[in-house]
Amino acid sequence: MTVEILIVDDNSDIRNILNELIIDAGYKTRIAANYNQALSEIDKKMPDVAILDVKLDKGDNDGIELLSHIKSKNKDVPVIIITGHANIEMAVNSLKHGAFEFVEKPFDQTRLLNFISRAVENLKLKTQNKEYETKLFSSYELIGDSKNISNIRDQINKISITESRVLINGPSGSGKELIARKIHKNSKRNNKPFVILNGALLDTNKYELELFGEEKENGSISYGALEKANQGTLLIDQVSEIPLDIQSKILRVLTDQKFKRLNGNSDINVDVRIICSSSKDLKEEIKFGNFREDLYHRLNVFEISIKPLNERLSDIPLLITYFSKKISENYNIKKLEIDDNDSYILNHNWQGNVRELRNLIERIAILQPDSKDKISNIVKESLKNDNFDKKIEENDLSVPLKEAREKFEKEYLTIQLKKFNGNISKTANFVGMERSALHRKLKGLGIKEFN
Repeated sequence: MTVEILIVDDNSDIRNILNELIIDAGYKTRIAANYNQALSEIDKKMPDVAILDVKLDKGDNDGIELLSHIKSKNKDVPVIIITGHANIEMAVNSLKHGAFEFVEKPFDQTRLLNFISRAVENLKLKTQNKEYETKLFSSYELIGDSKNISNIRDQINKISITESRVLINGPSGSGKELIARKIHKNSKRNNKPFVILNGALLDTNKYELELFGEEKENGSISYGALEKANQGTLLIDQVSEIPLDIQSKILRVLTDQKFKRLNGNSDINVDVRIICSSSKDLKEEIKFGNFREDLYHRLNVFEISIKPLNERLSDIPLLITYFSKKISENYNIKKLEIDDNDSYILNHNWQGNVRELRNLIERIAILQPDSKDKISNIVKESLKNDNFDKKIEENDLSVPLKEAREKFEKEYLTIQLKKFNGNISKTANFVGMERSALHRKLKGLGIKEFN
């Protein structure tokens, strides 16, 4: 990896010193002498590391403005701020805006090179982590044998070969992005870009910029998500959070199949498959006036709904086995032996859904406990399942033995039924009862059987 460092300083002597110093250290450089040149270089191609003077030709803090501009485009780029007018307020302000380091002039060359080296290592680490996470996430499978997950697999197989727009509903952490990736992977666009635009994470003033891109006065172009995803797939995550005025512009794109960049005059034609996801009920959002009904019908050509994990307990043992194997391989450790029948696991409400379960298993892998008891303690400490503790308290000496037994049996058998997806034979086999006896017991306890 050839590292490219952008040097921005209005003093030609300092620019030359920095340029020679950095080239001698084995890095590639680009140079800008003022604010507009720097802006042009940044928009033309993002540097790996930037060294910015605070005070240039535009104003007292134009270096900080450039810092903010870089961070708005790529928050992972390390920026070293240098200045000959240092004070504590300026240092704090630059660090608050995301500077990697703050250096006073005249600077010690060895110290500056150490900062640059650390910045490069920081960037490499973040890049490797992103690549690792993307590779890892892309390799994940949609695990589960619940009716919900089985239906979703069938839906993915059917709609992947089409060009239909898809709306994926489900709570946070349930696997909406994974479903979108599977649709893209199985489609004829699989060798083209898969781009994600998260409606919940964007600055409200930057939706248009992120979607449509921008044409700068100096002629440079900032490409938006629609162009980045050209011929591929664009996932608009948490589409419910997109402001109404931007919703109308998205609707126009879907209708006309074209758009203009900000400050642009020419129509841009793109071929993009749109997939949207939402943790909110968009029909309710329409009632509240937060989402356009016409856009909803445009996006919802085909709908996929994934249920929360606590409504598909039968998937939990399979997910535990899958993530235990996958994460153990990634950490190069012996496979984790996690009890998938642990009461804390089965009774936990899993508000974070599959993501929460995966994080729990990764936490166990990091701590590397050497016994099942230690794993069980980590599970209990991590989940801190108040709901389960309350259920235990309800079955103590405060009620007659018969009532306590009935409460326990009802809770226990309900959980086991969910765990085995309503399969009476498997449930009876696990709890050690005859099938007919289990039927009678369920009827006596008022537990409704389900398929």
